[in-house]
Amino acid sequence: MLTNPPEETVLAALNKGEEWALDNLFRAHYTYLCQAVFRIIGDRNLSEDLVQEVFYQLWRKRSSLNINQSLRAYLKKAAVNRTLNYIRDQRLIVDDESALPFDLASEQMGAIEKLETEELQAQIEAAISDLPERCRLVFGLSRFEEMSNKEIAAHLEISVKTVENQMTKALRLLREKLSPYCTF
Repeated sequence: MLTNPPEETVLAALNKGEEWALDNLFRAHYTYLCQAVFRIIGDRNLSEDLVQEVFYQLWRKRSSLNINQSLRAYLKKAAVNRTLNYIRDQRLIVDDESALPFDLASEQMGAIEKLETEELQAQIEAAISDLPERCRLVFGLSRFEEMSNKEIAAHLEISVKTVENQMTKALRLLREKLSPYCTF
């Protein structure tokens, strides 16, 4: 096993069922994913459980994985989706909210807000996937991989000015597409 193998090597090994690949991904991304999930639900133990479920599903579906983005971005998206699904599944169905104890009513309102967030997240993901390929790639590296314009330019072998232009274009297109959902 390599110390820091390339993503393609890890994915190929994972696809073949080599456990070291899952272990490598777990060690590299577990803490980051727990933090991302914790920001959504605010419960450390539940965050850890949900992230572990993401890795379990990754292992279960390893032979049919089709990852077209960085592993980090894929895993974060999977963790956020798993969290939002958990929130949706836990939503209480009560006809008369006034009959609920105050804490339970506020917890349900929080769940409703999170579901609205899930809906908005789906719209954002759709808008991002509709971006032209180059814009989507530059936007993804900037926002999901947290790369600087200079790093993106070096990675894609393009000029910093081209990165800036692609980001401007991506943001303009997203603003247009998402304007019915948000105030910018």
